[in-house]
Amino acid sequence: MDETRLGAVETRFADLIWERAPIPSGELVKVCQEALGWKKSTTYTMLRRLCQRGLFENRDSVVHTLVTREEFFARQSQRFVEETFHGSLPAFLAAFSSGKGLDENEVEELEKLIEQYRKG
Repeated sequence: MDETRLGAVETRFADLIWERAPIPSGELVKVCQEALGWKKSTTYTMLRRLCQRGLFENRDSVVHTLVTREEFFARQSQRFVEETFHGSLPAFLAAFSSGKGLDENEVEELEKLIEQYRKG
């Protein structure tokens, strides 16, 4: 299974963990019951899946992150650009900005990112 893609429900569940980790697994069950209406077995099934995909680890009944939210979405974004634009970030930016355009603040932010990249 592709570790860089999560469905909508998986993303909601992962967000609950990322917001609270490290979190005791029993507490995670309570959070999921309140936030998602899940039973204990559903929480542990979903947790097992995401642990198998290398995102989290349930060690000594405490859930830890192995991949941060930022790292996960960076990987997801990189994969999207690779698959959709043959790895060309300029092609992606051109397609992204063609519909809505970029305001001055966005242009300045991109320029700062480019300058930071140049400086290493």
